[in-house]
Amino acid sequence: MEKNIYIKTFGCQMNEYDSDRIFDSLKNIGYKKTNDQNVANCYILNTCHIRDKAKEKVYHEIGRIKKLYKFKSKPIMIVAGCVAQAENQEMIKREPFIDAVVGPQAYHKINEIVKNFEKNSKIEETDFDTISKFNYFDNINITNNKISSYLTIQEGCDKFCNFCVVPYTRGPEYSRPFKKILSEVEKLINNGTKEIIFLGQNVNAYYFEEKSKKYRLSNLINEVSKYSEIERIRYITSHPRDMTDDLISCYSNKKLMPLVHLPIQSGSNKILKLMNRKHTVEKYIDIYENLKKINSNIEISSDFIISYPGETNEDFLETLNLIDKIRFINSYSFIFSPRPGTVASKLELINKDISQERLEIMQKKLFDIQKFKNKSFENKIIDVLVENKLKDQNKFFGRNKYMSSVIFDGSQKNIGKIAKIKIERSNQNNLFGKILNSTKEKAA
Repeated sequence: MEKNIYIKTFGCQMNEYDSDRIFDSLKNIGYKKTNDQNVANCYILNTCHIRDKAKEKVYHEIGRIKKLYKFKSKPIMIVAGCVAQAENQEMIKREPFIDAVVGPQAYHKINEIVKNFEKNSKIEETDFDTISKFNYFDNINITNNKISSYLTIQEGCDKFCNFCVVPYTRGPEYSRPFKKILSEVEKLINNGTKEIIFLGQNVNAYYFEEKSKKYRLSNLINEVSKYSEIERIRYITSHPRDMTDDLISCYSNKKLMPLVHLPIQSGSNKILKLMNRKHTVEKYIDIYENLKKINSNIEISSDFIISYPGETNEDFLETLNLIDKIRFINSYSFIFSPRPGTVASKLELINKDISQERLEIMQKKLFDIQKFKNKSFENKIIDVLVENKLKDQNKFFGRNKYMSSVIFDGSQKNIGKIAKIKIERSNQNNLFGKILNSTKEKAA
């Protein structure tokens, strides 16, 4: 009988990477990936616990799956990821359709769970066993053949921001061995990768020591840039406290793209202190200015939490002033939602109407800047790494150096190459243009 696996991924890029590696592992025991939910023998929901209603989204998805299989044999149902880590046995008690919950540091055990599956037995694997997990996956072939590939180099967090659940779901900071990361880079290159995106909960906290040699993210960037096949390097998500001088200096390297995603969360020092961020607005601006000194083309994106408990109108205005000062190219903004087990979960919430009004004001400001920045590319020629052909239309997709989505007419031969695209129009989220046959024109 054919064995089909359906994987649904919620949340961040790290979850996308994890889902790919879980499939790489399951492929070894005969599973094929399917996009048809009706023929799956095994379901994996790879979950995220960062935002509000994460748990409810998982139960809603399971309810939908139950309806699909009401009159046929039940598939193996595995809930993986951060919700599984946070809720563990409670999920099994609440929803009997779930067969196993697997935390993010126990993905290497999924194969055994599936191979030895017994009906009516319930499994919980939520131990923090990061080293064993990566040792296991280091020996699993990579099937990813994407032009732009994620690569996790660091997991966990020791920062303990008062609003964040990550230290409790992903565990303490762990950095993978330097040489094993390079080995994975080489495997990705062999599969056609042209762009590497390093991932971590605090990716710029990467630190590995071996035989008196110390390796940081800057060392990885400089080493990977030596591979001629790699056109571009990025990393996400970083923390202001770990933006060291050696990392800032890396932005003189032309292969490191000039987009820095650097979450600040608030433009008020009072709120940053309440959040336990352990940096100030002044320090953040200092980082920004130092980056610009190294590379004047650098653009910044960020994350903002609106209506964190204790935020006054004055605090909110300080955040808006920071946005005006830096003019973030692309940012994410959310109303504060308490995460179970965090310090902030016990704090008094701000009125919903006030919070919604602040959200609308901030998003309008952020989106207006984003549209303005996109419009500035119109009638200019830009370099685009071509990733794929879009489904259902005769268009191709790629990204510029700032991760902006670019859609254009092209051909199959352009995939995997840097193409020169003249931008004709734009909207908030995309740039649209045409490919130039001549490569002599200089990109903006």
